[in-house]
Amino acid sequence: MKTLQNHTLIYDNECPMCNIYSKGFTKCGMLDENGREAFTELSLKNKSLIDFKRAKNEIALVDHNKNEVVYGLDSLLLIIGNSFPLLEKIARIQPLYWFFKKLYSFVSYNRKQIIPSKKDDTDQSCIPDFNLKYRIVYITFVIFFSAYILSLFTAKLGLNLEHNFLREFIVCLGQIAWQTLFLKAYLKEKFWNYLGNMMTVSMIGTILLIPALFINLNPTFSIIYFGSVVLIMFLEHIRRCKILKLNYLPTISWTLFRMTALAIIIGLNF
Repeated sequence: MKTLQNHTLIYDNECPMCNIYSKGFTKCGMLDENGREAFTELSLKNKSLIDFKRAKNEIALVDHNKNEVVYGLDSLLLIIGNSFPLLEKIARIQPLYWFFKKLYSFVSYNRKQIIPSKKDDTDQSCIPDFNLKYRIVYITFVIFFSAYILSLFTAKLGLNLEHNFLREFIVCLGQIAWQTLFLKAYLKEKFWNYLGNMMTVSMIGTILLIPALFINLNPTFSIIYFGSVVLIMFLEHIRRCKILKLNYLPTISWTLFRMTALAIIIGLNF
Protein backbone atom coordinates (compact mmCIF):
# COMPACT_ATOMS: atom_id res chain seq x y z
CA MET A 1 0.00 0.00 0.00
CA LYS A 2 1.13 3.53 -0.74
CA THR A 3 0.74 5.79 2.30
CA LEU A 4 -0.97 9.15 1.86
CA GLN A 5 1.44 11.36 3.78
CA ASN A 6 0.63 14.54 5.73
CA HIS A 7 -3.12 13.98 5.65
CA THR A 8 -5.49 13.56 8.60
CA LEU A 9 -8.90 11.92 8.38
CA ILE A 10 -11.38 13.45 10.86
CA TYR A 11 -13.60 10.50 11.78
CA ASP A 12 -16.66 10.09 13.99
CA ASN A 13 -15.21 8.13 16.91
CA GLU A 14 -18.72 7.46 18.26
CA CYS A 15 -19.70 5.65 15.05
CA PRO A 16 -18.54 1.99 14.88
CA MET A 17 -18.59 2.02 11.06
CA CYS A 18 -16.39 5.12 10.91
CA ASN A 19 -14.08 3.63 13.53
CA ILE A 20 -13.62 0.41 11.58
CA TYR A 21 -12.86 1.81 8.15
CA SER A 22 -10.69 4.71 9.38
CA LYS A 23 -8.66 2.32 11.53
CA GLY A 24 -8.44 0.01 8.53
CA PHE A 25 -6.82 2.80 6.51
CA THR A 26 -4.08 3.23 9.12
CA LYS A 27 -3.62 -0.51 9.76
CA CYS A 28 -3.08 -1.34 6.09
CA GLY A 29 -0.80 1.67 5.57
CA MET A 30 -3.04 3.80 3.35
CA LEU A 31 -2.75 6.49 6.03
CA ASP A 32 0.17 6.84 8.43
CA GLU A 33 -0.22 5.94 12.10
CA ASN A 34 -1.29 9.47 13.00
CA GLY A 35 -3.42 9.79 9.89
CA ARG A 36 -6.75 9.92 11.67
CA GLU A 37 -8.16 12.11 14.40
CA ALA A 38 -11.35 11.76 16.43
CA PHE A 39 -13.99 14.42 15.79
CA THR A 40 -14.49 14.95 19.54
CA GLU A 41 -10.73 15.37 20.08
CA LEU A 42 -9.91 17.85 17.32
CA SER A 43 -6.65 19.74 17.52
CA LEU A 44 -6.92 23.52 17.31
CA LYS A 45 -5.17 23.51 13.92
CA ASN A 46 -7.57 21.02 12.34
CA LYS A 47 -10.58 22.65 13.95
CA SER A 48 -9.62 25.96 12.38
CA LEU A 49 -9.31 24.37 8.93
CA ILE A 50 -12.44 22.26 8.66
CA ASP A 51 -16.05 23.29 8.18
CA PHE A 52 -17.29 21.99 11.55
CA LYS A 53 -20.92 21.66 10.46
CA ARG A 54 -20.12 19.99 7.13
CA ALA A 55 -17.70 17.57 8.78
CA LYS A 56 -20.61 16.16 10.79
CA ASN A 57 -22.30 15.11 7.56
CA GLU A 58 -19.27 14.28 5.41
CA ILE A 59 -16.01 12.90 6.78
CA ALA A 60 -13.21 15.46 6.39
CA LEU A 61 -9.68 14.82 5.11
CA VAL A 62 -7.14 17.55 5.91
CA ASP A 63 -4.21 18.09 3.54
CA HIS A 64 -1.50 19.63 5.73
CA ASN A 65 0.73 20.40 2.74
CA LYS A 66 -1.83 22.75 1.19
CA ASN A 67 -3.94 23.47 4.30
CA GLU A 68 -6.98 22.31 2.32
CA VAL A 69 -9.86 20.00 3.21
CA VAL A 70 -11.92 17.60 1.10
CA TYR A 71 -15.14 15.99 2.34
CA GLY A 72 -17.27 12.88 2.08
CA LEU A 73 -16.84 10.57 -0.87
CA ASP A 74 -14.01 12.70 -2.29
CA SER A 75 -11.95 12.21 0.88
CA LEU A 76 -12.36 8.42 0.68
CA LEU A 77 -11.54 8.35 -3.03
CA LEU A 78 -8.41 10.41 -2.42
CA ILE A 79 -7.16 7.88 0.15
CA ILE A 80 -8.09 4.86 -1.96
CA GLY A 81 -6.85 6.45 -5.17
CA ASN A 82 -3.41 7.06 -3.68
CA SER A 83 -2.94 3.28 -3.46
CA PHE A 84 -5.27 2.20 -6.26
CA PRO A 85 -5.42 4.96 -8.90
CA LEU A 86 -7.48 2.84 -11.30
CA LEU A 87 -10.24 2.31 -8.73
CA GLU A 88 -10.49 6.04 -8.14
CA LYS A 89 -10.67 6.76 -11.86
CA ILE A 90 -13.46 4.21 -12.30
CA ALA A 91 -15.39 5.53 -9.27
CA ARG A 92 -15.22 9.08 -10.66
CA ILE A 93 -16.83 8.10 -13.95
CA GLN A 94 -20.40 9.34 -14.27
CA PRO A 95 -22.94 7.94 -13.41
CA LEU A 96 -20.92 5.76 -10.99
CA TYR A 97 -19.67 8.81 -9.13
CA TRP A 98 -23.26 10.11 -8.78
CA PHE A 99 -24.41 6.72 -7.43
CA PHE A 100 -21.57 6.40 -4.90
CA LYS A 101 -22.12 9.98 -3.74
CA LYS A 102 -25.81 9.29 -3.14
CA LEU A 103 -24.96 6.00 -1.40
CA TYR A 104 -22.46 7.80 0.83
CA SER A 105 -25.07 10.41 1.81
CA PHE A 106 -27.68 7.70 2.37
CA VAL A 107 -25.43 5.94 4.90
CA SER A 108 -24.02 9.10 6.46
CA TYR A 109 -27.35 10.79 7.16
CA ASN A 110 -28.79 7.57 8.62
CA ARG A 111 -25.73 6.24 10.43
CA LYS A 112 -26.99 7.20 13.89
CA GLN A 113 -30.20 5.29 13.20
CA ILE A 114 -28.31 2.28 11.87
CA ILE A 115 -25.91 2.20 14.83
CA PRO A 116 -26.90 4.63 17.62
CA SER A 117 -24.49 5.99 20.20
CA LYS A 118 -25.08 6.82 23.85
CA LYS A 119 -22.93 9.96 23.49
CA ASP A 120 -24.92 11.73 20.79
CA ASP A 121 -26.37 14.45 22.99
CA THR A 122 -23.49 16.93 23.26
CA ASP A 123 -22.60 19.91 21.05
CA GLN A 124 -19.25 18.33 20.22
CA SER A 125 -20.79 15.04 19.07
CA CYS A 126 -20.51 14.23 15.37
CA ILE A 127 -24.24 14.08 14.70
CA PRO A 128 -25.31 14.50 11.06
CA ASP A 129 -28.07 16.96 10.18
CA PHE A 130 -31.56 15.54 9.81
CA ASN A 131 -32.28 14.93 6.14
CA LEU A 132 -35.92 14.02 5.50
CA LYS A 133 -35.27 12.75 1.98
CA TYR A 134 -32.62 10.23 3.02
CA ARG A 135 -34.61 9.18 6.11
CA ILE A 136 -37.65 8.40 3.94
CA VAL A 137 -35.43 6.54 1.45
CA TYR A 138 -33.99 4.47 4.32
CA ILE A 139 -37.44 3.66 5.73
CA THR A 140 -38.73 2.76 2.25
CA PHE A 141 -35.75 0.50 1.59
CA VAL A 142 -36.30 -1.40 4.85
CA ILE A 143 -40.04 -1.76 4.16
CA PHE A 144 -39.49 -3.42 0.77
CA PHE A 145 -36.54 -5.51 1.99
CA SER A 146 -38.37 -6.76 5.10
CA ALA A 147 -41.63 -7.41 3.26
CA TYR A 148 -39.88 -9.51 0.62
CA ILE A 149 -37.88 -11.68 3.07
CA LEU A 150 -40.84 -12.11 5.43
CA SER A 151 -43.08 -13.18 2.56
CA LEU A 152 -40.57 -15.95 1.79
CA PHE A 153 -40.07 -17.02 5.40
CA THR A 154 -43.71 -17.15 6.56
CA ALA A 155 -44.41 -19.93 4.06
CA LYS A 156 -42.04 -22.15 6.09
CA LEU A 157 -44.00 -21.74 9.35
CA GLY A 158 -46.68 -24.32 8.54
CA LEU A 159 -49.52 -21.96 9.47
CA ASN A 160 -51.32 -22.11 6.12
CA LEU A 161 -49.46 -18.96 5.11
CA GLU A 162 -48.37 -18.68 1.51
CA HIS A 163 -45.79 -16.40 -0.10
CA ASN A 164 -47.54 -13.03 -0.13
CA PHE A 165 -45.45 -9.90 -0.56
CA LEU A 166 -48.43 -7.53 -0.43
CA ARG A 167 -49.54 -8.90 2.96
CA GLU A 168 -46.12 -8.32 4.52
CA PHE A 169 -45.81 -4.94 2.81
CA ILE A 170 -49.09 -3.82 4.40
CA VAL A 171 -47.91 -5.09 7.81
CA CYS A 172 -44.69 -3.04 7.52
CA LEU A 173 -46.62 0.07 6.55
CA GLY A 174 -49.13 -0.65 9.30
CA GLN A 175 -46.37 -0.73 11.91
CA ILE A 176 -45.28 2.79 10.93
CA ALA A 177 -48.88 4.07 10.83
CA TRP A 178 -49.62 2.48 14.24
CA GLN A 179 -46.55 3.93 15.93
CA THR A 180 -47.16 7.32 14.34
CA LEU A 181 -50.77 7.39 15.51
CA PHE A 182 -50.04 6.40 19.10
CA LEU A 183 -46.60 7.92 19.66
CA LYS A 184 -46.26 11.09 17.57
CA ALA A 185 -47.31 13.35 20.45
CA TYR A 186 -45.07 11.51 22.93
CA LEU A 187 -41.97 11.33 20.71
CA LYS A 188 -42.15 14.99 19.58
CA GLU A 189 -38.74 15.99 18.11
CA LYS A 190 -37.48 12.42 18.47
CA PHE A 191 -40.12 11.06 16.09
CA TRP A 192 -37.98 10.62 12.96
CA ASN A 193 -35.02 9.46 15.02
CA TYR A 194 -37.18 6.77 16.62
CA LEU A 195 -38.69 5.71 13.27
CA GLY A 196 -35.21 5.24 11.82
CA ASN A 197 -34.16 3.10 14.79
CA MET A 198 -37.39 1.10 14.65
CA MET A 199 -36.78 0.31 10.98
CA THR A 200 -33.23 -0.80 11.80
CA VAL A 201 -34.71 -3.24 14.33
CA SER A 202 -36.88 -4.58 11.51
CA MET A 203 -33.86 -4.82 9.23
CA ILE A 204 -31.87 -6.73 11.88
CA GLY A 205 -34.72 -9.21 12.24
CA THR A 206 -34.99 -9.55 8.47
CA ILE A 207 -31.26 -10.24 8.07
CA LEU A 208 -31.43 -12.89 10.81
CA LEU A 209 -34.22 -14.66 8.91
CA ILE A 210 -32.24 -14.95 5.69
CA PRO A 211 -30.08 -17.99 6.74
CA ALA A 212 -33.29 -19.94 7.53
CA LEU A 213 -34.39 -19.53 3.90
CA PHE A 214 -31.49 -21.76 2.83
CA ILE A 215 -31.99 -24.40 5.54
CA ASN A 216 -34.66 -27.08 5.27
CA LEU A 217 -36.25 -26.56 8.70
CA ASN A 218 -39.50 -28.28 9.61
CA PRO A 219 -42.41 -26.02 10.69
CA THR A 220 -41.76 -26.55 14.42
CA PHE A 221 -38.12 -25.47 14.22
CA SER A 222 -39.08 -22.61 11.90
CA ILE A 223 -41.49 -21.29 14.54
CA ILE A 224 -38.81 -21.63 17.25
CA TYR A 225 -36.31 -19.84 15.02
CA PHE A 226 -38.81 -17.09 14.26
CA GLY A 227 -39.58 -16.70 17.98
CA SER A 228 -35.87 -16.36 18.75
CA VAL A 229 -35.51 -13.62 16.13
CA VAL A 230 -38.53 -11.77 17.52
CA LEU A 231 -37.00 -11.94 21.03
CA ILE A 232 -33.75 -10.45 19.72
CA MET A 233 -35.73 -7.68 18.01
CA PHE A 234 -37.68 -7.03 21.22
CA LEU A 235 -34.50 -6.68 23.29
CA GLU A 236 -32.85 -4.51 20.63
CA HIS A 237 -35.92 -2.26 20.52
CA ILE A 238 -35.69 -1.77 24.29
CA ARG A 239 -31.94 -1.05 24.06
CA ARG A 240 -32.41 1.59 21.38
CA CYS A 241 -35.26 3.25 23.27
CA LYS A 242 -32.96 3.55 26.29
CA ILE A 243 -30.30 5.19 24.12
CA LEU A 244 -32.95 7.63 22.86
CA LYS A 245 -33.99 8.21 26.50
CA LEU A 246 -37.50 6.92 25.91
CA ASN A 247 -39.54 4.84 28.34
CA TYR A 248 -41.16 1.47 27.62
CA LEU A 249 -44.20 2.97 25.86
CA PRO A 250 -42.78 2.65 22.30
CA THR A 251 -41.80 -0.98 22.96
CA ILE A 252 -45.23 -1.83 24.40
CA SER A 253 -46.95 -0.23 21.41
CA TRP A 254 -44.54 -1.93 18.98
CA THR A 255 -45.17 -5.34 20.62
CA LEU A 256 -48.96 -4.90 20.65
CA PHE A 257 -48.97 -4.20 16.93
CA ARG A 258 -46.75 -7.20 16.16
CA MET A 259 -48.97 -9.53 18.21
CA THR A 260 -52.20 -8.08 16.78
CA ALA A 261 -50.97 -8.30 13.17
CA LEU A 262 -49.79 -11.90 13.63
CA ALA A 263 -53.07 -12.93 15.25
CA ILE A 264 -55.10 -11.37 12.42
CA ILE A 265 -52.96 -13.00 9.71
CA ILE A 266 -53.20 -16.45 11.33
CA GLY A 267 -56.92 -16.00 11.98
CA LEU A 268 -57.66 -15.12 8.37
CA ASN A 269 -55.84 -18.23 7.14
CA PHE A 270 -57.56 -20.82 9.34
